[in-house]
Amino acid sequence: MSVSPHSKRFADSTRGRIAALLRVRPLTIDEIAARLKLTSNAVRAQITLLESDGAVQKTGARATASKPSTMYALTPHAESSYSQLYVPLLAHLLHVLDARMSHRQFDTLMRRVGRSLLGTRSAAEGSVVKRTRAAARLLNEFGGFARVERSNGHYVIRSHGCPLAAATERHPETCNAVESLLTEFSGLNVTTCCERGTRMRCCFTMAAPT
Repeated sequence: MSVSPHSKRFADSTRGRIAALLRVRPLTIDEIAARLKLTSNAVRAQITLLESDGAVQKTGARATASKPSTMYALTPHAESSYSQLYVPLLAHLLHVLDARMSHRQFDTLMRRVGRSLLGTRSAAEGSVVKRTRAAARLLNEFGGFARVERSNGHYVIRSHGCPLAAATERHPETCNAVESLLTEFSGLNVTTCCERGTRMRCCFTMAAPT
């Protein structure tokens, strides 16, 4: 969703109220309109916005006296965005693994996890700068806020924050997972240069393979 489902502003908005109804079960536009005391046209406009955000999808039809009415439901992505358990669960999982594994084993595991995040995505192609920019876009898809810079003869991906700050603060090996992901994706030599001050910031140096 373009707005956090946990924000009061979204929850109180028409879109937020529609999303809350669709968390319970799929509904037609007329059913939503009746529950929220709105016109069908008003609901249809909001459904269109939610669809464009990837938050709502069509899911079959319900028979009516005139003709079948399309039913709408939240997408899996939108449903997962309501959960606030992912971050604490990840952090506690890392604490447990770190306590039970050697530093080398833990680091190896995190790098393997990072490489696996690529899934079926095609690797970047082209020049070093093109692959670096593609890697920055990939990082942004995972919640980064990155830009590409030129520094000391190398391209550097530098982010204004860290999408895994809750984990990297205590487990810097998590940065190595992202390093492995970007290496697998770009085919370049990637080196972590993340900042670990009062605010975590991603940083990766990208260089052509030697």
